[in-house]
Amino acid sequence: MKKIRKAVMPVAGFGTRFLPATKSTPKEMMPLIDKPIIHYIVEEAVKSGIETIIFVTGRHKRAIEDYFDYYPELEQALIKSGKEKEIEMLRQISDMAEFVYIRQKQQLGLGHAVLTAANLVGDEPFAVLLGDEIIKNDEKPGIKQLIDIYYQFGKSVIGTMEVPKEDVSKYGIVAGKEVMNGIKLIESLVEKPSVEEAPSTTAIIGRYVLTPNIFDALKETPVGRGGEIQLTDGLSKLREKEVIYAKDIEGIRHDTGNKLGYIEAIIDFALDREDLKDEVFKMIKEKCKEMEKDSVEQN
Repeated sequence: MKKIRKAVMPVAGFGTRFLPATKSTPKEMMPLIDKPIIHYIVEEAVKSGIETIIFVTGRHKRAIEDYFDYYPELEQALIKSGKEKEIEMLRQISDMAEFVYIRQKQQLGLGHAVLTAANLVGDEPFAVLLGDEIIKNDEKPGIKQLIDIYYQFGKSVIGTMEVPKEDVSKYGIVAGKEVMNGIKLIESLVEKPSVEEAPSTTAIIGRYVLTPNIFDALKETPVGRGGEIQLTDGLSKLREKEVIYAKDIEGIRHDTGNKLGYIEAIIDFALDREDLKDEVFKMIKEKCKEMEKDSVEQN
């Protein structure tokens, strides 16, 4: 069985929900305290044994390439200031993995983005991690949970979680037969169904381990919802030829692709930091007291 060495990270989207900030800054580069969002996702992949990160980018995402590259001019400035710790930190970022970039020339959906990376992935299994979803699990990274299942069954594995019934239209939804605790053999997949059409409340989240057969399936996948090639539709096509599993991912998921999720992630990570948590907690309590006082006065 081939080792999973590569991860595809589609990051070509415009991030319109964060305009005007994302007019010049990729949403994946927005900071969570002192690291950009994409840094945490790359860390998850590297901790899971990934050696090569394939970014599927757009013409407006050069900042991501610069972030994971060396920056000699900055290093020279830090050397003059005697900031050896900062220099080591910057070099560690560039040395985390091998970084490869390919442009998605047209934004035709997640399925199309994955297909864009086909030549770079080659004939081997690979991981997919979406650039705006963080899985927080210090004991076992989210994508590592799926990689372990792949090594057990030798088939594609999709990361999932349970969602409220009223939220099924926001996700790809899967239904299947449970074969082990938290692991399902998928019987159907549907992209963003209505509440009435949803086969379950098991939602696909931004982590996948896929066999290379997904590329042929995506080539046969017609344009779907939103005029895009949906990865969920491609997986449905793949399921016609081989089995696919779903694994409920353990950990805290932060969807930083929306404003509320981004704010929640900042607070969560700040409260984890020894240098910040006390002051942040104090600030939150004081702000809540102010809001309660204002509410009482208004009533």
